[in-house]
Amino acid sequence: MSTTKKIPMRKCVGCQKMKSKKEMLRVLKTSENEFVLDATGRKNGRGAYLCFSKECLDEAIRNKGLERSFKQAIPKEVYENLTKELEGLENG
Repeated sequence: MSTTKKIPMRKCVGCQKMKSKKEMLRVLKTSENEFVLDATGRKNGRGAYLCFSKECLDEAIRNKGLERSFKQAIPKEVYENLTKELEGLENG
């Protein structure tokens, strides 16, 4: 019998598509109530997943996907910081 390794799947809070965990970007809420991008997917805290595209982040902002995932209102500055960090990852 051959064993196949299970690929962890996650749903994007923007486009609602299921993709493998490695294809996604993790938005993390730390214990200090800070929101950061976790490209490694290994930091401690509550996470929500986004595709590596600005369109998915815009859709998550529009449909309040991140707010539902974290069960709290998210300040506008957090979205601005996430947009800047995502642009930095896309460019370099």
